[in-house]
Amino acid sequence: MLSRTADHLYWMARYMERAENTARMLDVNYQTSLLPQSAASAEQAWRGLLSISELSHEFEKRYGDEVNARNVIEFMVSDETNYSSICSCLRAARENARAVRGALTTEVWETSNQTWLEFNKLLKSKAFQKDPAECFEWVKFRSHLSRGVTLGTMLQDEAFHFLRIGTFLERADNTARLLDVKFQSMKGDFFGVSPAKQLYEVDFYHWSAVLRSVSGFEVYRKVYRNVIRPEKVAELLILRPDMPRSLLACMNEVVTNLAMVANDQSGETLRRAGRLRSDLEFGRIDEILATGLHAFLTQFLDRVGGLGYGISRDFLVPVGG
Repeated sequence: MLSRTADHLYWMARYMERAENTARMLDVNYQTSLLPQSAASAEQAWRGLLSISELSHEFEKRYGDEVNARNVIEFMVSDETNYSSICSCLRAARENARAVRGALTTEVWETSNQTWLEFNKLLKSKAFQKDPAECFEWVKFRSHLSRGVTLGTMLQDEAFHFLRIGTFLERADNTARLLDVKFQSMKGDFFGVSPAKQLYEVDFYHWSAVLRSVSGFEVYRKVYRNVIRPEKVAELLILRPDMPRSLLACMNEVVTNLAMVANDQSGETLRRAGRLRSDLEFGRIDEILATGLHAFLTQFLDRVGGLGYGISRDFLVPVGG
């Protein structure tokens, strides 16, 4: 496959997944902002969301210190100058799909194109201001539809595998960022040398929100059947291979699909991906917490970033480019 085609497919999938992840985080923050809480707590939650996407500085240039629901939602949904906004992501996904129209089935292309057209109608109708929660659900639904159409209609060739690599590398990055910021946002160092005391002094709604942001609330209840405990949330979202948005589940998909498109120069990238998956597969949550969750997630994000660079070098950048 031409590296240019692979590049468009990879980024088409990443941008669609990023749009869904942004909608998930906004939805949870919006829903929890409706609960009784102090203004300082509400502002901290919105600052945390900006921190996850590393957009605090860009937001401040536009809105100054006015960190509130209205400004953050506008910035993360419709701001075309924000390259991580839902608007920018859906537009980029559609443009990448258009560039490789011949590599996609009609259904996949029409889904991407229709999503962009309908999203513009939502913006013009001010629907996000009227009912943000419904619109976030719409974004998630369109992402599910795009992924389902891809699975249901595309030949499982190289084009398919690059779409899957993009999807799950982006998802792994987002889940790690979400975990890191949400755990750090709670008072105290939960996972220091002796964390047991604080593990149970947590806000049920906080951890429920973390789980709901990755569609994991019902999954948690089914797997653990007990009160929501931070170390179990971490285990579910890091080490469970059967949890679709966990770090291990994402890396399983990345490694599997990388192996299907491997070439003569991708051996090192595949080795690093396999090593990262093995560290998760044979990891233990108590060991991760004992050494520090923040340090673990920071290292994971660095390694995922390195994988992204390796994939670009091995597959997406033209030889000699």
